[in-house]
Amino acid sequence: MGDLGQYRSKRDLDRTPEPSGGRPTATGRAFVVQKHAARRLHFDFRLEHAGVLLSWAVTRGPSPDPGEKRLAVRTEDHPMGYRNFEGVVPEGYGKGTVMLWDHGEWEPLHDPAEGLAQGKLHFRLHGARMSGGWTLVRMRGRRAGDAGRENWLLIKERDDVAADDPDALTAAHDTSVTTGRSMAEITADAPARHRAGPPPKAPRAARSRRDVPPKGQALARPGFRAPMLARLVDAAPEGDDWLIEPKHDGYRCQIAIGKGGVRCFSRSGQDWTDRFTGIAEAAATLPCRAALLDAEVVAADEESFSALQQALTEGAPLAAYVFDLLSLDGKDLAQQPLRQRRAALEALFEDQPRKAALRLSPALEGSGAKVHAAMCRAGGEGIIAKRLSSPWRTGRGSDWLKVKCAREAEFVVGGISASSKAGRPFASLLLGVYEGGQLRYRGRVGSGFAEADYARISRHARQRDTPPFAEVPPEARRGAVWLQPDLVAQIRFAELTAEGAVRHAVFLGLREDKPAREVADETAAPGDSAMSKDEKVAGIRITSPDRLVFPAERITKRMLAEYYADAGPALLVHARDRPLSLIRCPDGIAGECFFQKHGRGSIPDAVPRFTRDGEEWLYLNGVEAMVAAVQMGTIEFHLQGVRRDRPDRPDRLVFDLDPDEGLPFARVREGAVRLRDLLAGLGLDSAPMVTGGKGVHVILRLRRIAPLAAVSAFARTVATLVADRAPEGFTANMSKARRKGRIFIDWQRNGSGATAVAPWSVRARPGAPVAVPVAWDELARLERADGFSLTEARARLDAPDPVAALSAGSLNAAVLDGLEREVHGG
Repeated sequence: MGDLGQYRSKRDLDRTPEPSGGRPTATGRAFVVQKHAARRLHFDFRLEHAGVLLSWAVTRGPSPDPGEKRLAVRTEDHPMGYRNFEGVVPEGYGKGTVMLWDHGEWEPLHDPAEGLAQGKLHFRLHGARMSGGWTLVRMRGRRAGDAGRENWLLIKERDDVAADDPDALTAAHDTSVTTGRSMAEITADAPARHRAGPPPKAPRAARSRRDVPPKGQALARPGFRAPMLARLVDAAPEGDDWLIEPKHDGYRCQIAIGKGGVRCFSRSGQDWTDRFTGIAEAAATLPCRAALLDAEVVAADEESFSALQQALTEGAPLAAYVFDLLSLDGKDLAQQPLRQRRAALEALFEDQPRKAALRLSPALEGSGAKVHAAMCRAGGEGIIAKRLSSPWRTGRGSDWLKVKCAREAEFVVGGISASSKAGRPFASLLLGVYEGGQLRYRGRVGSGFAEADYARISRHARQRDTPPFAEVPPEARRGAVWLQPDLVAQIRFAELTAEGAVRHAVFLGLREDKPAREVADETAAPGDSAMSKDEKVAGIRITSPDRLVFPAERITKRMLAEYYADAGPALLVHARDRPLSLIRCPDGIAGECFFQKHGRGSIPDAVPRFTRDGEEWLYLNGVEAMVAAVQMGTIEFHLQGVRRDRPDRPDRLVFDLDPDEGLPFARVREGAVRLRDLLAGLGLDSAPMVTGGKGVHVILRLRRIAPLAAVSAFARTVATLVADRAPEGFTANMSKARRKGRIFIDWQRNGSGATAVAPWSVRARPGAPVAVPVAWDELARLERADGFSLTEARARLDAPDPVAALSAGSLNAAVLDGLEREVHGG
């Protein structure tokens, strides 16, 4: 018999409904999979052996794709009674809702005891959902944080029930295999939808109701769209062309329904399906074949931000108030007026229970001012006023307006002040917002913290030596411990002082749905209830802010300027003081675009210039210059490899791998690795950047020693050497005839006046892709060079930049001798 001592020692079996024992099955070969919403949603995979259930926690659930290796952490053996357990585990070890997700029998293909000892179990499964051949393999070695953990991999064998979709199983089946209940229904102790029975024989084509909605076969699942945002004003608009809704105090969520299952995306496009427990299951019941819903997730029982934080931590029930419908059954509705989208949404929710996990956000009748006053008297958060004639547009504009009751906003945490109370890790948080690419101090908050808040902030805070704020008052410096500006806090306050600091501030919780760099000053001007014609971004006046630069993606000039205001500090690491070239598209990518290399014409004063060889050149010295360039129609920024103070001594070298049409991206990755390895053999460190086009740049940083001509000659020799060693795949000759079916290693980006696209630059191409530096191991996993959108690039700005982190190499005699040996002896 197996050992249940560890299982029993971790639980108070008088308080939990979990079983303490149970008899072996007649065959001794039962298996069960339980979906478990503990601190993190996972799937518990259990195999009967020696009178107990051997158990592994599979963090992302079983995958039918043989190429997908799912981490399975070995846990304590469980009693046989656990194979029938479904319910809610109370506070303590393993707290959360447990669903019986699959059950059946397993067929070992060798002695299980020997397999456990050797670290490899090979078996077949005969269940309702999992079937065919599978393998559990114990991983060798230990990783950081693995103390006491035994890590295995769960891998599907390639057979006739394997699939290409790695999430096909978990997406297709979201209810209990025995009771038919969703996670939310189990949490609420709802009655079973059908009587439990023996595991059915699952045909290969079996699908859950999520895959076969009432109207027929599911259609393609819509993708995430960067959200439409409301502008803060201090007075509700008047007139008949407005829909008034309550302002919900939660996390923004887009719910995508279609083939492959339901996905719930956070405000920044992260997949939070597992975190938003019960929402996907509720959305799967809607009578549609595919849809994209816009919603706000709140705590089901108490709508407040602190209650939501607690619900997410404890796995308590959530609800999503749906307020917009962007597509339905394959038809894009975004460009229809809101009144039409609302009518379609109400029809979709006609039979939805009022207190379900998925709820239609109410439309409030009456004038905006009266509804706002009534909402505030009732203790609400405020209202959102939406223009009924408006389409759905990404970004912030004048069609959605929010009017708050209490003053509440997000702030970046840039430091803590020491506490004099024993056991308290800090007395207050030092707060700020971003303006013009700099973090501006906005005061402190010292009340509203629960013990769990102190622990959570202390756990996630990262110290630094210098203040992250542009300026800090002397009184804030005393006793301050500076933090990396990673954390975002939700704060309620009475008012702002004349200096812009919060007064009578109360901490409501940390936000995880919004990157810190997106936290900008959001103050409603008195009497401001509509959008002005022009706007300011980073202190630069933006004319025609709603002009579409990328029409298909609904990305406006304002949104592009806001991206560069956020990405500016990261881009300036590479671009500051370099001669600059621009790609300008004054009428967006649908109009005429042109390349500008010199400072001729009407250039804003905020874009600095310098003179070299009788020509006026542009350069960047701050975020304001970048946004000013956007104001005059710039989309792309291209850089020379020199700085303006020493134009004859490069400190940057770029190899541009440009594939011929039709070549797979895997070939480009291979070429980048060849270059990396050759350069590493010469003692030179390099890093890749996906260009947002078709190719990859392999980038080096150099000490400013070698002249421009020598650097260009070195680049040419390296490119020619790679092409000579693999002529079937690469060429260093730009002739179109020589490039047929090959990758052109463009070394000419390093000549006099030559440029290469800057890291973090948006490209003037459909989709608005961004050139993004990546690590070598990440490059190996990427499938394309233009896969990073503005939203995805923004989410990476606080992460390490592999190109910026490069150490500067030197084209000294040893390197050149090594290259000579490679050429003649390699």
